[in-house]
Amino acid sequence: ERAAAHSHDASIRKLLGDLALAESQHEHKLDKLMDEQLTQDERATEADASRRNFVLRYIQPGLAGLMDGSVSTLAPVFASAFATGDSRQAFIVGISASLGAGISMAFAEALSDNGSLTGRGSPIVRGLVCGVMTALGGLGHSLPFLIPNFHLALAIAIGVVIVELGVISWVRWKYMDSPPVAATLQVAFGGALVFATGVLIGSS
Repeated sequence: ERAAAHSHDASIRKLLGDLALAESQHEHKLDKLMDEQLTQDERATEADASRRNFVLRYIQPGLAGLMDGSVSTLAPVFASAFATGDSRQAFIVGISASLGAGISMAFAEALSDNGSLTGRGSPIVRGLVCGVMTALGGLGHSLPFLIPNFHLALAIAIGVVIVELGVISWVRWKYMDSPPVAATLQVAFGGALVFATGVLIGSS
């Protein structure tokens, strides 16, 4: 701009003025692009932090509870079912194991970490999430034994177990970044092992 002001040739002054204007516009566009890029990065960082907090405070304790309730109660429920052949007895064992495990896991989760160091949020909330999911995990395959027909109840309970293990695998893939095939195989192997233990004990 100063060069244009000192030039006595009108065409040169115009050329230099146009160059100065173009440079100013380019600088403005660059500043705008940098601001937009920073905003996108900040938004991505905030989204990552929000997702991480959600996983730590709700998904992780909920998944731990669902896995414990769904898998750990398989052995007592199906051991009772195969040992007695009585739907009512299997239901009583299942309901007591599910509620007991839910209470135990709620206290274990709440008392194991107050959240001040790990940033996992309120221990009461995490305890409730974990306890409720534990109880639901066990109740899912216990409630079918309310059906008086033992064989029908058993078939439905086994179907519910398959659904529960599928849900656990999906949550691990969706939120814990586990490969879908590996997540499914790991959960299926653990569930099959506990189920087989219950069947063997109940049939002996």
